[in-house]
Amino acid sequence: MFHERVTLVECPRDAMQGMSDFIDTSLKVEYINLLLKCNFDVLDVGSFVSPKAIPQMKDTAEVLDKIEFSKSNTELLTIVANLKGAEKAIEFEQVGVLGFPLSVSNTFQLRNTNKSIEDSILELDKIASLAASKNKKIVVYLSMGFGNPYNDFWNTDILSDYISKLTSELSISTIALSDTIGIATPDLVFKVFNELNKSSFNTELSAHLHVQPNKATEILDAAFKGGCRRFDGAIKGFGGCPMAEDKLTGNMPTEIMLDWLNARNIGTNIDKLSFDKAFHFSSKIFN
Repeated sequence: MFHERVTLVECPRDAMQGMSDFIDTSLKVEYINLLLKCNFDVLDVGSFVSPKAIPQMKDTAEVLDKIEFSKSNTELLTIVANLKGAEKAIEFEQVGVLGFPLSVSNTFQLRNTNKSIEDSILELDKIASLAASKNKKIVVYLSMGFGNPYNDFWNTDILSDYISKLTSELSISTIALSDTIGIATPDLVFKVFNELNKSSFNTELSAHLHVQPNKATEILDAAFKGGCRRFDGAIKGFGGCPMAEDKLTGNMPTEIMLDWLNARNIGTNIDKLSFDKAFHFSSKIFN
């Protein structure tokens, strides 16, 4: 009997998108098919954004057409940054979740999407309406959620205000607090999740935390103790943000999360044999 149950999101899109050499579409399809057999709750498989901005994801539509989705209970998520991208994403029945990048740092929002925070929220409002009409879910990624390198003002009250607006005005059901550059300490991670989870937000708070591998478990422990029960990760910790001060900073390594959760008898849906196969296959993509 498990003590508790967590939701796990695997992010091959985040792991792949920064790689300079284009990964063959057939290899992506083979990898994602293996991940689909693992029983992750959600797979972040691609993005509908300008191929000039993220050339690695220019084949997302082709990947979605070729994967063996009908054999899995996993939800598929794709990232969209504007209404045009959302319109493309909802054409795919297999895409159940649209991920939208929003920042609490206006400097980063402008750099990342070429829009201000205010304009981005207006765009998100349109996307949320479209998604609701097609029974699609929305996950908003609040980047720079634990501080930023631009001296843009940040505190937990700002996070709280954003979450309140997103839930009350746009009915966003899941918000992922993102440590984009891997600067959060365990104490800060605990404080943020603990304070926000005490509020009566009608939303699920998730953790998309970029970390150094040797600090992964203490960050994970802090988020869990703060009340977080939904975690993003990527096999072997690939991906992350190129602006991170330490080049070892990447996504939360999924295998480290699973070991930590299993040691504490915390439940997941993961099929271990299938995960081991996907883990070993990942070396064909991430050298």
